[in-house]
Amino acid sequence: MPVTTDVESGPFSATLRASTLPAHERANHSEYMNALLGGELTRDGYTRLAIQYYFIYQAIEQAADKLAKDPVAGKFVFEELRRLPSLERDLEHLVGPDWRETIRPLPSTERYARRVAEASDWSGGFVAHHYTRYLGDIAGGQVIRRLLERKYELTDAGSLFYHFDQLGSAPKFRDDYREQLNSAPWTEDERARLIDEAIVAFECNIAVFDELASELDAYRAA
Repeated sequence: MPVTTDVESGPFSATLRASTLPAHERANHSEYMNALLGGELTRDGYTRLAIQYYFIYQAIEQAADKLAKDPVAGKFVFEELRRLPSLERDLEHLVGPDWRETIRPLPSTERYARRVAEASDWSGGFVAHHYTRYLGDIAGGQVIRRLLERKYELTDAGSLFYHFDQLGSAPKFRDDYREQLNSAPWTEDERARLIDEAIVAFECNIAVFDELASELDAYRAA
């Protein structure tokens, strides 16, 4: 359940970041992510995560398509951010040409995708999930990209999900994104609701990581 957060004075983007930081830290230091970043998993162990991301980003980008003309949410729909084309190429490499017929979402992933669809009935709900995933991929996700390149020799297909070359300057893009958050015409109550939904989004990620952690014994590198 979301925890209602007081919206403090100052830039909304800073309040959003501070309010979600505890959940963000829990996601970053989950058992699964610790094992992945510690180089403990086989390539198949990473592939399990890439499969879940396919279903999660399918939900987010379907919502983006529906909201592309929304006067508020539409400003957060960036064609150069789309991850599904990269994930499709990654999964063809990681799973094989029949990947579409063989991959399945975990129950936690299915719940996450449903939450994205439900929350995206208003601009702030969509942005909460969009912000939680994409800004993290642009920044912290680059640590995973380097791991994939070093440990599994995935410099192209297999790690394309973490390639954001079309953005140009990543720091500038993140700054521009934060300015969009700051200037969006949400009321104070709507901002509080968005923060609550962003915390829910992090909890959805944690639930997926926890379910992946239950499989770790099958995917630990020798």
